Amino acid sequence: MQKNGKRKGLLISALIAVLVFTPCSSASPAVGSDGNRLSNDSIKTVEDPAPSESDETVRSAVDFNHELDSYKPLKDNYNFYFTYKTVHPWWDAVALGMEEAQRQYLRKGVTITYEYMAPEGASAEDQTQRLLMAAERDYDVIGVDVADEKIISPLLDEMVDSGTKVMTFSSSDAAEGCKRLAYVGNTHNYRDGADLTEALCEKLGYKGKVAILVGSVGAPCHEDRARGAKDTIAKYGDMEIVATAYDMDSVDLAHDLTMRILEDCPELDGIVCCNMSNPVGAARAITEKQRNTVIVGMDHDEEALHYLDDGVIYCLGVQDCYSIGFDTIQTAVKIADGNRAGELFPEKTNEITTVIYQKDAALMLELLYGDIK
Repeated sequence: MQKNGKRKGLLISALIAVLVFTPCSSASPAVGSDGNRLSNDSIKTVEDPAPSESDETVRSAVDFNHELDSYKPLKDNYNFYFTYKTVHPWWDAVALGMEEAQRQYLRKGVTITYEYMAPEGASAEDQTQRLLMAAERDYDVIGVDVADEKIISPLLDEMVDSGTKVMTFSSSDAAEGCKRLAYVGNTHNYRDGADLTEALCEKLGYKGKVAILVGSVGAPCHEDRARGAKDTIAKYGDMEIVATAYDMDSVDLAHDLTMRILEDCPELDGIVCCNMSNPVGAARAITEKQRNTVIVGMDHDEEALHYLDDGVIYCLGVQDCYSIGFDTIQTAVKIADGNRAGELFPEKTNEITTVIYQKDAALMLELLYGDIK
């Protein structure tokens, strides 16, 4: 990533799967109602604007220019604990925003220390153990990117009831009604899935066989995007979902699952990818098989952006991870000082997603990775 002219890179990793197939020959088409496109003010699309307008939108997709607000912390030292779904470059990007907030607080004489930990593979059981251990230690605030809302949300309620200050952040909030004190991240994952799938349907002329690669079982963001995809496809009588697969945020597993889907359904027209790993795995498989299957998916993986630039991926929904990280630290400081959601910070801090296309890929690669053709 790049901040004030300095380029910063990102990394990679993952594991395991659940696969649900509807045989290609016998699947019934999902018949839906109207064809109106879902939209949201937090989701920007840059398919058809003039080049200058498109460039401006791409440049604003990830906001590197942040300054702390006027709030004056009550202490000069804070210690936080953050845990998230799995070790992955998406959360490395969030960490960059956290580091910038940490630096700015330090310049104001406030020291922020935090642990930022996750397992190698997404696991609600592992996340439960991490949260229980963190609750026994003296952290000012504990933050979590929820791995499975059904399992983790009741635990967060218990932690809050016992006096622990808990927030959620990043890609997945807890279940509705959870007592967590605030959420900073993507509040429109359903809309992201719907918008990407609408773009796919339009590209295919509203007919064809489609597969969905979800991500981690139970992860709210992945499941919500998949729901958005399914509901969108259900609007069109000539669209058909032939497979739904869980790749558990693994590029390799996404590749293998896509290969299996292509074997079962050689005429596959499209793939909706609901996390940052599966567009890469799907694109590798499509390239290997030399198919014209249309891929839409999430986020800013460098390899995925190259596939977008080459036209293998049709469009990507890029989330502003840097802002998520920066805003998470600011919100955690305010929660640590005993503030509740209201005037100083909202219960849900919404971060944007920007849908980009082939013509936007080169600029995004330059902005995020210093990759100049």
